[in-house]
Amino acid sequence: MSPFAIGLVIAAYLLGSVSSAIVVCRLLGLPDPRTQGSGNPGATNVLRVGGKKAAVVTLVGDMLKGLVAVLAARWFGLGPHVLALAGLAAFFGHLYPVFFGFKGGKGVATALGVLFGFSWLAGLTTAATWMLVAATLRISSLSALTAMALAPIYVWWLTGDRHWLVAASVIMTAVMFWRHRQNIANLLHGKESRIGDKR
Repeated sequence: MSPFAIGLVIAAYLLGSVSSAIVVCRLLGLPDPRTQGSGNPGATNVLRVGGKKAAVVTLVGDMLKGLVAVLAARWFGLGPHVLALAGLAAFFGHLYPVFFGFKGGKGVATALGVLFGFSWLAGLTTAATWMLVAATLRISSLSALTAMALAPIYVWWLTGDRHWLVAASVIMTAVMFWRHRQNIANLLHGKESRIGDKR
């Protein structure tokens, strides 16, 4: 890759490292989401500790990190491999943020933003899958896992890509399942909380 492309990927990681949940909670005078509820700095936990407004702002902020990273690479006419790497960099920045001790969220919203950057249709179908499961079962983790399990198929189908974008989607899905391993255990034992529950 060119030095410019490498610099863009690094910038994408730094952008991803900005935790929307922590920033929003600080600006609104809310408790640190890492010390409340599930302890996860993400929109679902912010909903628990700060309400809908804070959660929506957090969700949009996290999505924009992934979207902007990919669109920047696309804007500069860089190839699919740079789009994929920029998206992954933002995603891993959210999971392991350099600004917050490398302890971040689970990456659902940022991954969705990356998918919108790859293809707005792939992002839209993934988001629709999440909303359908969430509206039906009201379990955030199950909604995210179902949507991300299907995301690589959506990317393959709607972009025609057979290599970089699909590979990046598969990596995000695999990592997200790993990050949700406790949620998966809770689901198997019927202990997973529902959207809006207070902990």
